Amino acid sequence: MDNITQQVFDVIEGRKHNAPEGSYTAKLFAAGEVEVLKKIGEEAVEVVVAASKQTDDRIVYEMADLVYHSLVLLSMHNLSWRDVEEELARRIK
Repeated sequence: MDNITQQVFDVIEGRKHNAPEGSYTAKLFAAGEVEVLKKIGEEAVEVVVAASKQTDDRIVYEMADLVYHSLVLLSMHNLSWRDVEEELARRIK
């Protein structure tokens, strides 16, 4: 995992185990998996809309939201981005 992705994931993991008041990530964990799945779907649609009608900056912004919410889902399942990277590595062999 690259440095920033690992840093974000570490924050997510921290919020999972220590939910500071006002933390959006902690609120996601409290809301549960169904809410996170809804956010992932919403963000995926926003990536598609940005790619079809908006600027490259907007695509990057929406993609970052999608990756963030995906990292939260992975954390909920005690998985990590590294697991995704390993799967991608298997696919290129």
